[in-house]
Amino acid sequence: MEIVFTKMHGLGNDFVVIDATKLAIALTPEQITNIADRHLGVGCDQLLLVESPKSSNADFGYRIYNSDGGEVGQCGNGARCFARFVREKGLSDSDEICVDTLAGQLLLTFGDNGDITVDMGVPRFKPEEIPLMANKQMLQYQISVQGKQWDFAAVSMGNPHAVLRVDNVNKAPVEQVGTEMESHPIFPERANIGFMEVVDLHHIKLRVFERGVGETQACGSGACAAAVVGMVNGWLNTPVRVDLTGGGLDISYKGIGHPVFMSGSATTVFEGTIDL
Repeated sequence: MEIVFTKMHGLGNDFVVIDATKLAIALTPEQITNIADRHLGVGCDQLLLVESPKSSNADFGYRIYNSDGGEVGQCGNGARCFARFVREKGLSDSDEICVDTLAGQLLLTFGDNGDITVDMGVPRFKPEEIPLMANKQMLQYQISVQGKQWDFAAVSMGNPHAVLRVDNVNKAPVEQVGTEMESHPIFPERANIGFMEVVDLHHIKLRVFERGVGETQACGSGACAAAVVGMVNGWLNTPVRVDLTGGGLDISYKGIGHPVFMSGSATTVFEGTIDL
């Protein structure tokens, strides 16, 4: 079976995007892993499927698979690439696109400067909604990883996130702590682990170890999670500029019960076919 794909990235967080609006495409975890392989396949952090909508008020369906073949509910950088893809492929000329995801609906908006803003929905902090194995909701939790106690905040952005504040993000033990913490029993569905350095009230630096992927150049939902955690803890004020390895994102959030908005770029790299 030959699959036509488009390779895209959002600040270096890269994707294989496939149009499944006209012909339903069902890929096995093994096929997804093969496509994502950077030596034997196309290579990507996630694979995105563009599908027909499930809801009457949506324009498209949006499915996300990590490079290990597992399906997840949210990817902010992928959402911006999704919007760029459907416009470049002539699937939609609207400046505002509503898409169905496993985590609910997303609203994607094109700005005059070419950036795309994603309404990432309302952050969820209750342990059972993240999910997190904790008896009560707290601003900070503790975990023992690599022989050391770490304070972390937890939030769901449609996918589970843990955020650790560090003094210097460049020196943070992202690989070591991220690998162990991502699959710690405290996270029943595993978690994305963010390492955040606060520069000032409106600026942070961030590295993210994504579940099922490892450290990526950028993580949109991780940027939202870190900014939200910083604001809820009183370390930051909206809006927040998030500098990731691959570039910057702008996050705005009005507080508990309000949605998070993320703005940034999306880039098409090349197109091709792969024989599965």
